[in-house]
Amino acid sequence: MSKARLVITAVTLEGRSPAEVAASYGVSRSWVYELLARHRAEGDTALQPRSRRPLTNPRATPPETVDLVLRLRAEITADGLDAGPHTLAWHLAEHHATTLSPTTIWRILHRAGLINPQPHKRPRASYHRFEADLPNETWQTDFTHVRLADGTDTEVLTFIDDHSRYVLACTAQRRVTVTAVIAAFRAALTAHGIPASVLSDNGLVFTARHRGGRNKFQAELRRLHITQKNSRPSHPQTCGKVERVQQTLKKWLASRPPAATINELQALLDTWADHYNNHRPHRALNHQTPAHAYRARPKAAPTLDNQGPHHRLRHDTIDTSGVVTLRHNSRLHHIGIGRAHAGTRILMLIHDLDIRVIDAITGELLRQLTLDPTRDYQPQKRKDTPNP
Repeated sequence: MSKARLVITAVTLEGRSPAEVAASYGVSRSWVYELLARHRAEGDTALQPRSRRPLTNPRATPPETVDLVLRLRAEITADGLDAGPHTLAWHLAEHHATTLSPTTIWRILHRAGLINPQPHKRPRASYHRFEADLPNETWQTDFTHVRLADGTDTEVLTFIDDHSRYVLACTAQRRVTVTAVIAAFRAALTAHGIPASVLSDNGLVFTARHRGGRNKFQAELRRLHITQKNSRPSHPQTCGKVERVQQTLKKWLASRPPAATINELQALLDTWADHYNNHRPHRALNHQTPAHAYRARPKAAPTLDNQGPHHRLRHDTIDTSGVVTLRHNSRLHHIGIGRAHAGTRILMLIHDLDIRVIDAITGELLRQLTLDPTRDYQPQKRKDTPNP
């Protein structure tokens, strides 16, 4: 039984005076009189414990500031943009001359029911983050799918700078091909200079290394002395920055009516890239915009000693017409060996354009040539006809 109930019972049922009860139970008379008044007004509910929290808090966030935070959150979210506590803190300081800590903003959002707990997410501390030290030290590239208003599937190709997250190119394509990758890459080179390296996944538009070859994009990188880096299969975290940029883009596009044509989609991409680069603070960049971070330091450049000769070993079988195929610079070439060797298992020893074709069983040299990249078919050389 609570002391409040003992006091009320002693006064109301036993008929003892408030002064006597106060002395007996070691409480003040004023509290006894206050308790009696509450009991007369509220009945037994007056005996329940009450919060000792003060009615006012001079350090509490003013209601008008709370309303501003919630309004900003609604506006930014409706625009398809990130509206976390750090982003809101930046907008308050930059556009409303109001300073609030991200922690305070988080509490405001939590009280309003706008924080969705995600306990399944991997903690940030478990990731091994890397970041290029200078702009143009590494570019990341990838593409994603976006549907038009009529359901037509398109692909959006993106190049970003690893150091600053600056969007270097963002283009809409019916299908991303090696030719489209090279065109977007060259446009980015013209606008932003030549990077020291390029990082991508193992898509065939970026690399043919798992097929033992080299496509046109790889040849372009080699021509410019740019180091190519590829993530290991099934490990998208290596290209996590461009993956995250694409997530931000698709969230922004989802908040708007879908584009009717690929040209309309490109216009949306241009608008988004301008906002992302020049008007959106980035938490990982100490709340700078990507454009500011990209221009703040000198740019890296490729070195001339990072490109060696291209070696590979190819296993194949000569077809029924006496020909084997070889892909070079994304172009398929046919090499004539001779019908007499049809069905023979061979090894091709390739050193840039110099090729040796040997019998995989006997080791006999079947043909040696220098590949002519301008011709699809590499004919056998005919022997000179002797003079009569």
